[in-house]
Amino acid sequence: MSVDRARNLRKSMTKAETLLWSRLRNRGLESFRFRRQHPIGIYVVDFVCEAERLIVELDGGQHATCISADEARTNWLEAAGYRVIRFWNNDVLQNLAGVLAILRAALPQGPSPARFTGRPPLKGRATKAR
Repeated sequence: MSVDRARNLRKSMTKAETLLWSRLRNRGLESFRFRRQHPIGIYVVDFVCEAERLIVELDGGQHATCISADEARTNWLEAAGYRVIRFWNNDVLQNLAGVLAILRAALPQGPSPARFTGRPPLKGRATKAR
C-alpha cells in the first residue's frame, strides 16, 4: 500500500519538494544518490540517501498542528537507523542555498567507494612510454 501512496506523492509534489528535488536528483548534491517519496516501514519519506541513512523531510504549515505525530515519525525512523533533517517549505523556497549547505554538512566529505562513478582501472595492463 505504501508503494502506491509513494507513487501518488511523486506525482503531486509541492513546489518546495520540486525545487529541492531539482538539486538532489541525478546525484546533484556531492554525487550522493537521493530517492524521493520513498517508503520506509509504514512511512513515506520526502527524500532519502540510503547510502548515508539520511532522510530529508519538508514540512508545510499543516505540520505546526501535528508536532507529536512528526516526533513519533522521527523517533521511529531514527530507531530504524536513519538521521532525519527537517526543513520548512519556506526555508527551501526562500533560502535553497542555505538548505543545501546544511545537507552538505550532514554528508561525509571526500571520496567514498559508494559514490564511485568512474570506470575501474584495467588490471594487468601497463602503458608503454613512447
